[in-house]
Amino acid sequence: MVRTASDSAMDTPTKGTSSFGKRHTKTHSLCKRCGNRAFHNQKKTCASCGYPSAKIRSYNWGFKAKRRKTTGTGRMRYLKTVNVRFKNGFREGKKVSA
Repeated sequence: MVRTASDSAMDTPTKGTSSFGKRHTKTHSLCKRCGNRAFHNQKKTCASCGYPSAKIRSYNWGFKAKRRKTTGTGRMRYLKTVNVRFKNGFREGKKVSA
């Protein structure tokens, strides 16, 4: 039997196309805290927010990431009312005396 160049190429294991078909397990799943698909199943830590750590993951070298996640980029359900309440001296449920 005579072997040609194309035969030998089919036998050798490759790092490319044929290897990608074997990938069917997921390393990351959804994070409870941030909702990103960055929670590592084996490490049990989130690559995005650092859950279950008490502090939110952020680094000074990632200043653009900090800008995206900082206060004011979300709904601010509580904080958006604080400024108005501060002006009123945090009075609630009282009639304002003139």
